[in-house]
Amino acid sequence: MRPIGHVRTPHSRHSDVPKGRGAKHVAEGEIVVYPEFEQGLTDIEGMSHLFIIWGFSEADGFSLMAHPPSDDRPHGVFATRSPRRPNPIGLTVVELLKREGNVLHVRGVDMLDGTPVLDIKPYLSSIPAEKLSRGWLDEAEAREEDI
Repeated sequence: MRPIGHVRTPHSRHSDVPKGRGAKHVAEGEIVVYPEFEQGLTDIEGMSHLFIIWGFSEADGFSLMAHPPSDDRPHGVFATRSPRRPNPIGLTVVELLKREGNVLHVRGVDMLDGTPVLDIKPYLSSIPAEKLSRGWLDEAEAREEDI
């Protein structure tokens, strides 16, 4: 795989990115698509939200068990958003604010500035909100409320 662009965000350090239960990803940023891929953005303006598939460029190794900041219990890496994955790939849903040529202005970035972008896809879901479950995260929140 090769990047199709990179992200410009206000997050220069890992500690800048909101993490854990209740974290709000409201920071604005830009997805800069390399000129040779700009034609692929044709008609993207009509989409309200996008999946951004990106690479954890600073990931160092992986662990099959993760300790997320939102729970004091370990969980399998595939049940978390940990960057320490066998294939260091990230997925973020952003709101598309506007397009200017090869630059997408977006809200909801949770990547570090300069992160390579591997792909962009429109966010389309036919799953109603009442059918979605957050598994262990819902359980962790319930345990905290009982305290």
